[in-house]
Amino acid sequence: MAEPMQAAAQLPAVDPLLQSIIGSVDKLAPEVQTFLMLSALSFIPVFLIAMTAFTRILIVLSLLRQALGLQQTPPNLVLMTLALFLTFYTMSPVFDAALQQGWVPFSQGSIDAAQAVTSALEPFKSFMIQQTREQDFVAIASMSGQPLPASPNEVKFAELVPAFLLSELTTAFKMAFVIFIPFLLIDLVVSSVLMALGMMMVPPITVSLPLKIMLFVLIDGWALVSQSLVSSFQ
Repeated sequence: MAEPMQAAAQLPAVDPLLQSIIGSVDKLAPEVQTFLMLSALSFIPVFLIAMTAFTRILIVLSLLRQALGLQQTPPNLVLMTLALFLTFYTMSPVFDAALQQGWVPFSQGSIDAAQAVTSALEPFKSFMIQQTREQDFVAIASMSGQPLPASPNEVKFAELVPAFLLSELTTAFKMAFVIFIPFLLIDLVVSSVLMALGMMMVPPITVSLPLKIMLFVLIDGWALVSQSLVSSFQ
């Protein structure tokens, strides 16, 4: 596996344990299947965080707000909504592939529910492998006590998901560090100027905050950061 780990063109079925669980559910009564399906909807937020671009995007946007010196502006709801739409733009090829490989054949009756779920998860597995750093996967494998897989086809979701999250956290903090630098320079310059003028009683944030906001607006910062986030997954 290279860094980032390269996915195979066609990935095999999901982990045997997951496949057996899906197969067991497929044999249950329709009423029980409906109940389990409705219960599974509660795991959508977990799926969004653990298997998509949402985590990286939201962390970078949140740290950008901290770099500007703003505590609650934009509000968390606004940042989460923007992160959701950017996640949709980033993940749209994966969603389309999962729809074509899983739902379309299932709706046509050519495959059963177990095969549909297995096929739909393959594009997500490929996406996660491409974004996962090798050292993070090695760390997770060592914690779980499992040997390293010989190829991407042998990667299991139980090890891939936490490794993917570790990689996303690392990448998000790297991007946030780059974003912090110009705002930190503005804070240092403002502090030095105020001290040179003998205005040590004036909080530097009262001067640097409007300057940072003006600079960020002039360079169209929100659009630049959004484009950088989406392109970072390509």
